[in-house]
Amino acid sequence: MSVEFDAKNTVITPEAVLIIGTYDENGVPNAMNAAWGTQTDFSEITISLSQHKTTENIEKTGAFTVAFGTVDTVTISDYFGVESGKKVNKIAKAGCHVHKSAHVNAPIIEEFPLTLECRCKDWNPETGILVGEIVAQQADESIITDGKIDLDKMKPIIYDSAIHAYRSVGPVIATAFSEGFKIKKAVNQWDN
Repeated sequence: MSVEFDAKNTVITPEAVLIIGTYDENGVPNAMNAAWGTQTDFSEITISLSQHKTTENIEKTGAFTVAFGTVDTVTISDYFGVESGKKVNKIAKAGCHVHKSAHVNAPIIEEFPLTLECRCKDWNPETGILVGEIVAQQADESIITDGKIDLDKMKPIIYDSAIHAYRSVGPVIATAFSEGFKIKKAVNQWDN
């Protein structure tokens, strides 16, 4: 038997822990934690945000970076979500190191092993939808295996909205575009 929950308790998982990096008009780096985002095309990311210091910065610079929270960066990631960039310099308070992206006017936070460099394609303050064109991706060598990002090495985390917690991403359980052929093959046998 199922149990009904109201729509405000909807759980859609996984919710990546996205760290959005921006510069203000004086070149001071800022970061915020956002969970409501996803890849919407091969080189596009869409994130749902309300008004923040981050969105003000994006309006001024037209650029941002997106890093992914990891097991090793969970404390910094959470701090970027519980402190306001309008009140303090979160990057400095967290002891993070940054360098400017080579492709957009936004910071790369060096403590995070994977960062997307994005140009703002669209920001709508009324709907809170931010769309970014991913122009480059920076990965620390420590998370690369055979020329590809290795999530086992990266140890990304997700946000569990049901209990307001962070969870780690687990091991590979099957190969995509392969596992389903077991059923397809069996169904085709019965159809013949």
